[in-house]
Formats: sequence, C-alpha cells, structure tokens
Amino acid sequence: MCASVKYGSRGPALIPRMKTKHRIYYITLFSVVLLGLIATGMFQFWPHSIESSAEWSLDRRSVHDAPLVRIPMSSPIPERGDLSCRMHTCFDVYRCGYNPKNKIKVYIYPLQRFVDEVGVPISSTGLSREYNDLLSAISDSDFYTDDVSRACLFIPSIDVLNQNSLRIRETAQALAMLPRWDKGMNHLLFNMLPGGPPDYNTALDVPRDRALLAGGGFSTWTYRQGYDVSIPVYSPLSAEVDLPERQPGPRRYFILSSQTAIHREYRVELERLKEENGEALLLLDKCSNLSQGLASVRKRCYKGQVYDYPQILQESSFCVVLRGARLGQATLSDVLQAGCVPVIMADSYILPFSEVLDWKRASVVIPEEKLPEMYTILKSIPHRQVEEMQRQARWFWEAYFSSMKAIGMTTLQIINDRIYPYAARTYEEWNNPPVVKWTSVNSPLFLPLIPPRSPGFTAVVLTYDRIESLFRVITEISKVPSLAKLLVVWNNQNKSPPEESLWPKVAVPLKVLRTKENKLSNRFFPFDEIETEAVLAIDDDIIMLTENKERCLFCPEKNVSVVRFICAFTQ
Repeated sequence: MCASVKYGSRGPALIPRMKTKHRIYYITLFSVVLLGLIATGMFQFWPHSIESSAEWSLDRRSVHDAPLVRIPMSSPIPERGDLSCRMHTCFDVYRCGYNPKNKIKVYIYPLQRFVDEVGVPISSTGLSREYNDLLSAISDSDFYTDDVSRACLFIPSIDVLNQNSLRIRETAQALAMLPRWDKGMNHLLFNMLPGGPPDYNTALDVPRDRALLAGGGFSTWTYRQGYDVSIPVYSPLSAEVDLPERQPGPRRYFILSSQTAIHREYRVELERLKEENGEALLLLDKCSNLSQGLASVRKRCYKGQVYDYPQILQESSFCVVLRGARLGQATLSDVLQAGCVPVIMADSYILPFSEVLDWKRASVVIPEEKLPEMYTILKSIPHRQVEEMQRQARWFWEAYFSSMKAIGMTTLQIINDRIYPYAARTYEEWNNPPVVKWTSVNSPLFLPLIPPRSPGFTAVVLTYDRIESLFRVITEISKVPSLAKLLVVWNNQNKSPPEESLWPKVAVPLKVLRTKENKLSNRFFPFDEIETEAVLAIDDDIIMLTENKERCLFCPEKNVSVVRFICAFTQ
C-alpha cells in the first residue's frame, strides 16, 4: 500500500511536467520557422541597394541625384581617335570569352555628375530622355550585366548624343577618368548629332582614344569600316505621331520634298523640277505664318497652304532626303515610317546599319550632281519594284528605326555578330520581313486542297546574255500544248533585254522579269505572274530540246494539288 501511495504521489505530478516541456519545444520550433519565413520574404521583396543602382528608368535615375565628380584641370585628355582601328587591332575579344548563348555582356557605368574645378557641368542638358531610354533598353536586355568583371563591352553613362550640348575638352577628360577606360578599349559611345558650326564634322569631335563609335552622320572619310557602327538620327516624331501602315501602291504625289533649311542651290533646282513636272512634285518648306513651337514643327507649307507633317509623307511615292548642315537627317526616319521610298542625295554618307541592311531594297541613292535628272531616274523604276520598296521601307523603320531601343539593340547585335560570326544573323534575317504564317494549318507541308488558279504549267527561263540560245529554248517550249505562260528571268543588270519586236512569236503570254542581282536562285522566286501550280524551271542553254522529252507533265484531269513543283527537260 505504501508502494502504491508512493507511485501515486509521483505519477500525477510527472505527466503534466512532460507535456509542458513538449509544448514549449513545439512552440519554440514553430516560432523559429515562422521568423525564418518572415525574414526570407522580407529579403526577397524588400528593395536591395545593389539592384536599385542598376535601374535606369527616368523616374528612378536622375542626373541631379547622381554623385558629383569634380574634374581637375590637369586631368589627362584621350587621343583624338585612331582612324586605323579595326576589331582585330583596337578591340580585346578575349574579354568576351566563351558564351554558350553567343551574347556579349554589356556593362553600363553608374550615373555620375561631372563638373569642372569651378562646378560647371560638362553638358548643358545632362542626361537626355533619348539617352536614358537607350540605357534603360540595354539594361533590360539579355546583353546587360551588372558584373563589371564579366563585361565584354562598356557603355559610359555620359550622354554624348548631341555634340552641341557638350564641352569637348571636359567631356574627354571625364571619359578618361572612367575606371575601365584603358585607352577606350571595348568602350562604346553613341552620338547622333556630330560636329558643330561652321565645319560640322561627320564624327564626334570629343577625343575618345580607341573607343567604338555608333555615329549618326558618318562619311566615307570618318567611318572605320567593320569597327564603327553607322546609326540613324532618331526622330522624336516616331513616338509622338502615330502613322498607321499604308498599303503600297500609287499615291497622290510622285515626289515630295519636305525638308526645311536646305541649301539654296538645292532649293532652286527643286523649284525648277516643280515647274517642269507640275502636280507630280510637291515642294514644301517651313511655314512662315506660324509661331515657333511644337505646332510649327509638325507643319509644312507651300504657297500659303498648310500640310500636317509627317502625315503628308504618306501621300507620295518618293520622298527626297537631301544633306543638310549634317549628313545624317532625322527626315530619313520620318520618310521610312510613312512607307515612302527615300531618295537619298548626300554624297559620301554612310547609310544607317549599312553593314547589314541592303538599302537598294528600300531606297534610291542618287549623286547630288544628278539632282536635275531625279524625276527621269525615278520614272524608270517599275511600279512593282516601287511597291516592294515602299513595303521594305516601312519594315526597316519598324525593325530598326522606330525607337531608341530598336537603335540600341540593332547596334549591339551588329557588334555581337562580329564577335560570334558563326552565330551571326544571315542576310535574309536582317533584310527579309517576317514570313506570314499559315492561318489554317500548322505546317506549310500540309496545305489545304484548292484548285489551281490556271490550268497548264508556267515555264520560267533563266537567262543572262545568250540571246540566240534563249530564243531557241522559247520556240521549242512554246510547242508544248499544256504551256500556259512563259516568263523570262533576265539576270543581267548591265544590259537591257532585246526589243519586243525581236522576240519569237508565241501563242502564250510572254513576260520578261528583270532582277536586282545576278543569282541562280532567281529562277525559284515565287513571281506573282505565276498562276499555275506546275512550274518548269529551265536555263537558256538547253539546246537539245524537244517537246517529246518532258520528264514532268502537268495533268489537268487529275485531282492532284501541288505547291509549284519543278520539272526539267533532258538533253
């Protein structure tokens, strides 16, 4: 009994004590886990000072908030600029290293406010909205890195877009003070308005050592081929005025000139062309009866009649882009946006992104001395080619001119292609608008069954300069009963086809199509004139030819749908 009493006196007291210890243990563990989750959440979502310093949005980054850097008068000045620089001599590709994504890494220097010894800023405008947009686009791209040790390319936060706002000597000294400057190696500067009165040099006058220059007014004398990048002069109207795309085709005016303050000799010659060709040419100038300001910038006048600019550009097939005080003109961007074919007359001008863009597809370049012949030259261009150029001009603007982001990304991609040439974009990728995708099927290999637009087959004959052989091929092919049309692809850009009276007389339509380049692949181009599903592609030197030696026949009685198959004659 004593034993049971002893057990009873300890047992009831021991069990509650064990429960209390467990309760404290679990409460403590839960508290630790909860505090850990709260701390993790605060770390993830609370703004970090490092990440904030990488923000380049206009709301968060202001030159007034940037740290002040005073430039001693004795600070070194970079060399003027080495015109012999090329990628293999003035650019250290080893900094780029191996990159599985084939992307260069770009570092943007932190924003600083540079002043001279007495506190005067090196720029009268500070950080422009355009340069801020450019840096923001780069910092949001796959090219950007905030790790300076990984960077292949360095971009200063010093705005040199407009040389008119800069103090040349002090800006050069500020560049030399950058921590990674190293004689400008692997540094990239963006400049759109180079030079100043009275000379208006075609490249930035700021001494810059070996730095690459993305410039908006290069001439053949200042452009370092394969090193610098020629960029467009951005037009602020791109963001302010919405010009909906207009379908290519004939327009109200044939030629339009909208530039103001052009040289008097050019103006006189344009007025003479206007007198000769009447309403086909519209010659606009600055409106003298409007007050200065935003309204006058968006207006152009002719004999008291006011036109909205740049909307009026969409009313013309061709738009003149003449050299002004500078070679590069923002007018070029406005013209492209309007889908008007630019007629560029600025001798020695390096066209924007000409390293990768084929400007023959979107513009007409005429020497300045041939301004009196401009109307005759443009009239000789076939209507279909004009429509293709209008379409290409608009696409060039959308892809490469429409914003500071587009300009910046294109510049970096060009440099990227130089460093990783095995992964570079092809000519077609740079110059061909995106292919329209099929809406009814997922793969073009499985096309909807549709009847042919025309029975028979179309013969496409590729030729260069063998007239006698060509005429014999045409004569023999025309004997085939199922022939519907005959197209001659004239591949010789230096010689015109024979006169119409010299061609063989055939019973089917015969049309000569002149090409822009001498390429064998022109025979496979899907010309609009082809209205049959069956196509015969043949050269002009197939002389052992009869209509009985066809290997591939079109059979209209069979319910077969093909895309445009190619068949050949045997010799």
